Amino acid sequence: MDLENIAHEPGCYLFKDGGGRIIYVGKAKDIAKRVSSYFQKKDLDPKTQALVDNISSLDFIITQNEIEALILESNLIKKHQPKYNIDLKDSKRYAYILLTQEEFPRLLIARSKTTQGVYFGPFISAEKRDVLLRFANNIFKLRTCKRLPKKPCLRFHMDLCSAPCIQRSTKEAYNLAVRDAESLLSGKNKQLLKELRERMIQKADNREYEHAKVLRDQITAIESLDVKQNMETRRAYDQDVLGYIVDNSIVHLAVFNVYSGVLSNKDEFDFVYVEDFFEEFILQYYSKEAVPREVILPEEISLVLKTYLSKKRGSKVKVTVPVKGEKKDLLDLVEKNVEKSFMEDELRLRDLKEKLGLQKIPKTIECFDISHTSGSNPVGSMVRFVDGKPDKSGYRRFKIKTVEGIDDCAMIAEVVGRRYKRLKKEEKKFPDLVVIDGGVGQLSSAFRELHSLEVKIPVVALAKKNEEIYFPGFSDPVCFERKSRAVKLLQNIRDEAHRFAVSYHRLLRKKRILNKK
Repeated sequence: MDLENIAHEPGCYLFKDGGGRIIYVGKAKDIAKRVSSYFQKKDLDPKTQALVDNISSLDFIITQNEIEALILESNLIKKHQPKYNIDLKDSKRYAYILLTQEEFPRLLIARSKTTQGVYFGPFISAEKRDVLLRFANNIFKLRTCKRLPKKPCLRFHMDLCSAPCIQRSTKEAYNLAVRDAESLLSGKNKQLLKELRERMIQKADNREYEHAKVLRDQITAIESLDVKQNMETRRAYDQDVLGYIVDNSIVHLAVFNVYSGVLSNKDEFDFVYVEDFFEEFILQYYSKEAVPREVILPEEISLVLKTYLSKKRGSKVKVTVPVKGEKKDLLDLVEKNVEKSFMEDELRLRDLKEKLGLQKIPKTIECFDISHTSGSNPVGSMVRFVDGKPDKSGYRRFKIKTVEGIDDCAMIAEVVGRRYKRLKKEEKKFPDLVVIDGGVGQLSSAFRELHSLEVKIPVVALAKKNEEIYFPGFSDPVCFERKSRAVKLLQNIRDEAHRFAVSYHRLLRKKRILNKK
């Protein structure tokens, strides 16, 4: 690859693989220096090293300045979706409310911005989103039908729809209601209430008392809704707050949106770490999303990116990196949410590894429980957790076949033996940890069964009474802090195994009773 002829100018560079596919797009103040740096550094992160190993050729485009390079980079990434640029497609998105572009618009729930219209949100809480959607539809009497019917529906007779289908509402009146709904969903409640009061007074002066009453009811309803909005901050303008954590070469990032002083929505993303990922993320994110008046960040960004944000918004954007005060509290809140959303399961598993003295993090955990009524209809259950979450496709249930009477220890031995004898025969992967719901007796039975099968898997038992943990070979249990991440995870897994066992036992008992009739 000839690096001698690359321009020392601002612009974009495009790395290509052996098939000529664009695998990375970058921008630079000096293209030649930036490209050369990829081949001179020795301590590249794994993803960048993989990129360099796959570069067969490159192309570059010179621009007038860095701003043009930034905009060009954004457009090229959108167009080519290169493999080694950060990928925001798999972000954890929350649902929006969509105002359609029909003749008589509707409000719908939308998971992505694929349909033309005006979007509000996204909303973290499905319940709050649904309440707001229902509220807007009802107080402004918007239609909810997919197609305009030939006669009014039940919503019209319940006074919840203005029935444009039978021309009970003119297009002008309906569009006014739509604009009111749009103001409500945009968080412009003060302005909306002012306009509604002015209209109400005007209708009353014109002796249109019925219309005035409708407006009064709308005002009362919106004022009541305002009381419920208890997540307000003291800011009167839009802010976005960005925070992230990098863990094991994965970036976990969240954007909190503050609309008209109301903090209620967020976007979450995770992607493989690459050099300069934060500025690349900001560029990609705001190439699709509206830029607010203020962006609160954990670190400084380049002047050229700040200029790009202001240019995209059409007015100056304030970029703040707070060190104390209310904005720093907001930033800390975002980072706390990132940790909770992305890291909680990982932190639980790490804590479990440490407390149990395991050699590796138990990514796959299987837990067993027994259920019966005085020895009748005995069953066993096994639940499987992967990366700290239930893997219900891996759940198994067992009818006890070899044990008579009440002997939970023997029953545990049977189901554990059947499970791992089968996995061994089928040469399938064993779990990283086995958990038994019970005490020292159940644990000993399970351990002996694993030993007889020559299967080496760490195994512990969790006793319900005091949440004590038993280890093989020790008669006395260990008690960890009950609020610790490790104990909470074990409790969740144990409780799920118990629920699954009880539900199967009840099913068999019900079938047995019905068969007797």
